[in-house]
Amino acid sequence: MALQDVIDQLNDFDINDIDWSRMGVWPVAAKIAVSVALAAAIIAAGYFFFVKDLTAKLDRIVKEERTLKESFRGRAFQAANLDAYREQMKEMEKSFGALVAQLPSDTEVPGLLEDIDEKGSESGLIIKSIDLRPEVTAEFYIELPISINVTGTYHDMGSFVSGVAGMPRIVTLHDYDIKASEESDGLLDMTILAKTYRYKSQEEEGDE
Repeated sequence: MALQDVIDQLNDFDINDIDWSRMGVWPVAAKIAVSVALAAAIIAAGYFFFVKDLTAKLDRIVKEERTLKESFRGRAFQAANLDAYREQMKEMEKSFGALVAQLPSDTEVPGLLEDIDEKGSESGLIIKSIDLRPEVTAEFYIELPISINVTGTYHDMGSFVSGVAGMPRIVTLHDYDIKASEESDGLLDMTILAKTYRYKSQEEEGDE
């Protein structure tokens, strides 16, 4: 059959004229059209069932590769700066040790109370009371509140606060309350809460 005859049959082809029960006697144009349609269907099915799945898998692998590269860069940077990190760690441990040394232990608390009393006397204050309150436990340390009640002049109180703040042990001052003294004319009564801190030991952490 000439090529032109095939082209003419394709032009005149009408799918409604096909007898689906007698495929063997179909015209060449019908066979070509059905073959092309079947081939297209097979290709489309292959794409959706195989190629599409492979494309999604490839995308996942590409993303994993990027993540691994970023992780490698980070680890390579850390490895290259390992000596610097070690030096920083030593400095941090040294600084931490210096801070811990400023925190009183249980046995040093009585001495700390004596030091506070001495600062008050040196400042010219009348020490009415210095009472240690119950400990307050935080995550990494234990807070030791100390209630202080003194009488004196405003200048003497300023000197006392400055002296306590300058002590070698860490002591912070809170909740100032100053009012005219009911017992002495011209003097003031001050109630103040001092807080010092103790590092929580591993035994105390385990007891929680």
